[in-house]
Amino acid sequence: MTAPGGIRGTSFRAWADAAGLTEPEAALAGADRGSRTDDPGGGGPELGTEPWAAGGDGVSLRDWAEVAELLGRQPQGGFRVWVRNPDGSPRVIRNDPLLDDGTPMPTRYWLVSVSDCLAVSRLESRGGVRQAEAAVDGTVLATAHARYAAERDGALPADHSGPRPAGGVGGTRRGVKCLHAHYAWHLAGGEDPVGEWVADQLTSDLPSPGPSTS
Repeated sequence: MTAPGGIRGTSFRAWADAAGLTEPEAALAGADRGSRTDDPGGGGPELGTEPWAAGGDGVSLRDWAEVAELLGRQPQGGFRVWVRNPDGSPRVIRNDPLLDDGTPMPTRYWLVSVSDCLAVSRLESRGGVRQAEAAVDGTVLATAHARYAAERDGALPADHSGPRPAGGVGGTRRGVKCLHAHYAWHLAGGEDPVGEWVADQLTSDLPSPGPSTS
């Protein structure tokens, strides 16, 4: 069963039709988890048996499809939607520390919201990375990197003996590399001085409210 949304613009409905789901809306609601299509070869998807199936051990079909749409590709590892926009759409996802093929995934928290990514990219284009490094105490930042790495690495399987993720926020060993990763951790509740700095900058970029007409 191929996960939905592997190509940008692929909707959940289109994926469900291609996969042979007879009642995709029921799948989204978590109903009829054990139903199958009437494929005589038994090749139809069985809801609840895949990590992205509604009611299964992972994200819902809707979350999987929306995150794939936002990434523009099929997610390569396990994740959870950790922060949502007011409309319920994914804003930040929390990644497993290993991809499905065992490749280390250093970025624990990933910013996926289009509006957030654009805003942070604009900040970076104005020299935001350099400004953040100058504004944040290096010792405090190093402590944050260590705390991030400890949380991520603590999620590794106890018996894991292969390659491990390295670095702190976004895989950075020191300083600032990616404001998106820092902001994502901040939104997820992490004590990230750079993420907090980014939030302050984005707030100051908001247009001032117009004069009252009352």
